[in-house]
Amino acid sequence: MLIEVCKSKIKEAFVTQKDLQYDGSLTISEDIVEKAGLYPGEKVLIINVNNGERMETYVILGERGKGIIGLNGGAARKGEIGDELIIIAFAMIDEKEIDTYQMTTVSLKEGNQIS
Repeated sequence: MLIEVCKSKIKEAFVTQKDLQYDGSLTISEDIVEKAGLYPGEKVLIINVNNGERMETYVILGERGKGIIGLNGGAARKGEIGDELIIIAFAMIDEKEIDTYQMTTVSLKEGNQIS
């Protein structure tokens, strides 16, 4: 049987930009994406700690090392610059793998730099 698990979690991420005119998605600096084991276009769940909003969208790459966390399109209406986000990606694994499975967690520090 397959079960859905948390694959990657980025915590203490703060919104640095919003672009309502973009078609949609979440911009994340490339170094953060790599550290979290995410992929461009991968589906993510975003939890806005400030207002409780939850939304699903997909990852697009932002400039490496800039600490970009950007809400785009409709997602831009779900948060404000400075809001704290938790970003989660999920994966399906065989239940036989659950005892050895480990999710990836990335904690960010000031300026959305990797801790």
